[in-house]
Amino acid sequence: MKPTIYDVAREAGVSIATVSKVLNNNGRISDKTRDKVNQVMEELNYQPSLVASALTSRRTGTIGLMIPDIANPFFAETARGIEDYAQQQGSDLIVCSTDRDDEKAARYTSLLLRKRVDGLIIASHTGKTDMIRRLLADRVPLVLFSAEIRSLESSSVTVDDYKGGYQATEYLLSLGHRKLGIISDNLPGSKLRAEGFLDALRDADVPFDNPANLTHTSATLENGRRAAAAMLGQAEELRPTAIFACNDLLAIGVLKEARSAGLSIPRDLSVVGFDNTVLAEICHPTLTSIAQPLREMTEQAMILLNESIDNPDSPRRKIMLMPELVIRHSTGPAPEDQP
Repeated sequence: MKPTIYDVAREAGVSIATVSKVLNNNGRISDKTRDKVNQVMEELNYQPSLVASALTSRRTGTIGLMIPDIANPFFAETARGIEDYAQQQGSDLIVCSTDRDDEKAARYTSLLLRKRVDGLIIASHTGKTDMIRRLLADRVPLVLFSAEIRSLESSSVTVDDYKGGYQATEYLLSLGHRKLGIISDNLPGSKLRAEGFLDALRDADVPFDNPANLTHTSATLENGRRAAAAMLGQAEELRPTAIFACNDLLAIGVLKEARSAGLSIPRDLSVVGFDNTVLAEICHPTLTSIAQPLREMTEQAMILLNESIDNPDSPRRKIMLMPELVIRHSTGPAPEDQP
């Protein structure tokens, strides 16, 4: 049978209350007694019950993270960053990939609540705000990550997606490109990135009058290839000389399709991605991308979540961080501007 708290107390020669204080790191206990209890727990290989701890401390030391797609490097890196910060504070992380499915998100939410997680970080946007609204009404500590729902008073950590889209487009325009395409995914941040793209063109008096150069699709490498094939298959006077993809997965799909079509990157086509994931550094050619300050974003998300866990009535805070253009080898002058 597994050792119990009673076994630890008996072997250490202390009361059950003393063992509980050591486990919860509270109360006034001498270092000698604390060391003795910890030694006995190690010798007995005692593992405290999370459920029992939750009943006394109201915390289980677990955090739930919901992401839309674990195969997307941005969200895989997000999970890693949040896990690192969670472990630093002694918490465990449960990661759920929802595949952007509202019903799946609802099932995972129910599962995480049954496991009595201390709080939730939700990076998987759901079109149904009712679920988030109910969680907030039930005072479940939560933070929205890389997306916010403006109609709800919830804490969130985002990047300025609009500025990132504007920045990417402004850079391509500075290289002389005037025929641009954009591939956007279905996440809410991409809508803002597309708005930044269109406004940058408008501010530069560059017309965007070919609807075929604007594509909405889900964020997969294959969808990036398909969208690029459609754009690059147009007559030469219509096809873009530069494509802005709203995440790196789509952008790398564009690179693959361009090579298959016999185009040289960046001589014939420039490509900019978004997220600056590890893929941007290891693909060929390396990908110019808009970087999200992911390390700072995950740290801020954990800070906001801990505030909400410690005090459910604390004011909700929305944090927006700035993106940064990282120039690599997938971008160059427009073909007509090349020597």
